[in-house]
Amino acid sequence: MRYPEELVEEVRMRNDVVDVISGYVKLQKKGSNYFGLCPFHNEKSPSFSVSSAKQMYYCFGCGAGGNVITFIMDYENYSFSEALKLLADRAGVTLPKPEYSKEAREQADLKAALLEINKLAASYFYYQLKGQQGEAGYGYLRNRQLTDETITRFGLGYSNKTRDDLYRYLRGKGYDDTILKESGLVSIEERGAHDKFWNRVMFPIMDVNNRVIGFGGRVMGEGEPKYLNSPETRLFDKSRNLYGLNYARISREKYILICEGYMDVIAMHQAGFTNAVASLGTAFTTQQAQLLKRYTDKVVLTYDSDGAGVKAALRAIPILKEAGISAKVLNMQPYKDPDDFMKNLGADAFRQRIEEARGSFLFEIDVLKKNYDMNDPEQKTEFHNQVARKLLEFPEALERDNYLEAVSREYFINYEDLKRLVNRLGAKLGPIVKRTEEEGEGRKRIQKKKDREDGMKQSQRLLLTWLIENPQLFDKILGVVTPDDFIEELYHQVAQMVFDGHAAGNLNPAEILNHFINDEEQYRVVAGLFNASLKESLDNEEQKKAFSETIMKVKKNSLDYASRHATGIEELQKIIKEQAALKNLHISLD
Repeated sequence: MRYPEELVEEVRMRNDVVDVISGYVKLQKKGSNYFGLCPFHNEKSPSFSVSSAKQMYYCFGCGAGGNVITFIMDYENYSFSEALKLLADRAGVTLPKPEYSKEAREQADLKAALLEINKLAASYFYYQLKGQQGEAGYGYLRNRQLTDETITRFGLGYSNKTRDDLYRYLRGKGYDDTILKESGLVSIEERGAHDKFWNRVMFPIMDVNNRVIGFGGRVMGEGEPKYLNSPETRLFDKSRNLYGLNYARISREKYILICEGYMDVIAMHQAGFTNAVASLGTAFTTQQAQLLKRYTDKVVLTYDSDGAGVKAALRAIPILKEAGISAKVLNMQPYKDPDDFMKNLGADAFRQRIEEARGSFLFEIDVLKKNYDMNDPEQKTEFHNQVARKLLEFPEALERDNYLEAVSREYFINYEDLKRLVNRLGAKLGPIVKRTEEEGEGRKRIQKKKDREDGMKQSQRLLLTWLIENPQLFDKILGVVTPDDFIEELYHQVAQMVFDGHAAGNLNPAEILNHFINDEEQYRVVAGLFNASLKESLDNEEQKKAFSETIMKVKKNSLDYASRHATGIEELQKIIKEQAALKNLHISLD
């Protein structure tokens, strides 16, 4: 929904950025700003700055920055509308109700009802666990060495042996058979209705916004299946969710641990590894990798050490790689899973294993080696050939050579012999290798162009930041730099607002952000424009020089762009004169 900019600004102004962030981060005042440990990356020394004057925040460590709305969006992983509603409720501001079509309204109402049903079911299961009827479930969890605090944190519960217990409870709350069937919690048949889950320890499955979207259940005693998940519903798609991600996404660790099951995740969180998640009874999926990519680019696979766990790791590695996530594999031998490992050796030993985790490529080679008898010359030769084939999967020659060295060292294979084998096999597969190398060169050219464009953008971000920090600099650049010198469309829009705001005597970066409220991608980009270098000052010669150089870069890039797009000889001649004059340009800050 589109909200009037005036309303958004009212919500922002009535939520002081320091007050709001203080509810999430412990802040201490230093000078005119407040500092604390950044909630968006792991750090030991505070580099997260919050400015009351500007109503903005910025982290010098990871570059996260924005206003109070941006903070809620990033911390809670909320959409703009969700963040605005939270802040509006906090400030007592009434937002207009969204206008939906009849169909859209029906779908929204259905989703809201299903969320409420799941919430009621989770509360009911938790209540059952703590009662007499839940003794078996509670005993099982305590025997697994879970504390009451952990049980409460994850909302663990129990479904009764009575097969229609939950059904009767939800009917009593006013829900009819149609929507109860839609929830996936109840089966409606000719013979009557019965619960999907009964005589099971219950694990509520939450989305990243802490809403219950489904359940997993572990049977008590004998019975199949041992673990049972909610069916696919309007809320629950197991291929697009990860158990425990609602907590793991706010962990201070720079990586995420991926394990197999609910109990592994819970045990790891209880032991202090709050960055653990698990797939939901299915093989790791592309959608789950893409979801993880929003929060990290590094994972450690902690699958069970048995054959099934190894196969799961081998399946997950290429999926993670395709998503741009580097993977390592943890060795839990002689134990089967993280829960068993920590019960026997403790959390410190587990953390040591994480630090020693095997890179995904070498792990694949380890698994490959197990298929060959190294005492048999023929099998040993075949192993070397397969290793060479694996090395050819790296399109970049440098990366391939790095792994070639590692394999040679790890498996006691003569480096030169292995390199010749790789080259010989590469020549045999000529067209494939050539194509990958050509693709590699193409990527290099693209990356070089990207680096050049990033440099241009960085100069423009620096200049905008300095102008926000030091409005007196506008007088220094008068007649030299204008909004038209900011080439990219979005940067140009922002620059125009900055210059106009200064001219009107009302330069407010937090307010400027709200002009981009209807495009979340643009909103996040603009949030970073005023924070390129907040730690920089202009009180020394080095920084004065840096400012002058930034002006020169912005102006040079602007003129270079203009020359490439000149439409006539007269226009081109004018640009050439300006380029020549640029050499003699001097910006004095004294």
